[in-house]
Amino acid sequence: MADTKPPRAGADEKTTLLGFLDHLRSAVASKATGAPEPQVRTPGVPSGTSVLGLVKHLTVVERFYFLGEDTGDWAASMRPTSEETAEQLLADYRTAVEQANRVIEACPDLSLPIPHPPRPASAPTMRWVLAHMIEETGRHAGHADILREQIDGSTGR
Repeated sequence: MADTKPPRAGADEKTTLLGFLDHLRSAVASKATGAPEPQVRTPGVPSGTSVLGLVKHLTVVERFYFLGEDTGDWAASMRPTSEETAEQLLADYRTAVEQANRVIEACPDLSLPIPHPPRPASAPTMRWVLAHMIEETGRHAGHADILREQIDGSTGR
């Protein structure tokens, strides 16, 4: 996942929303890239949140909204197992983002419901899901910033 810049001012709505989402996605991935083991998976706060936990969780959220996959256990989505490597979790995140972007790009009108609603009775619009994913990813990017700084002092993108 390349480090992306925010979209240019004046871009159309889909380009703007996807551009900001991709910018935040790359920020999250950069916080997990090169972080030392075992600290990258070790909770940095009493709630149990770790950098890799955030990557795993965001992978599940991408798949939930854009691909219609049910998680079964949201709490488990925040906890990497001892068998899951940083490289594997980052690769899974990148794959989920690529698949999600194909779904987004195929959407001709953001006011249409998402094509794979995660629950039979709920089909939010693509616009709503993009706005929600910007909020979700942005919030967790901030968490990852703080956790990575606690690990090795790394700041910035």
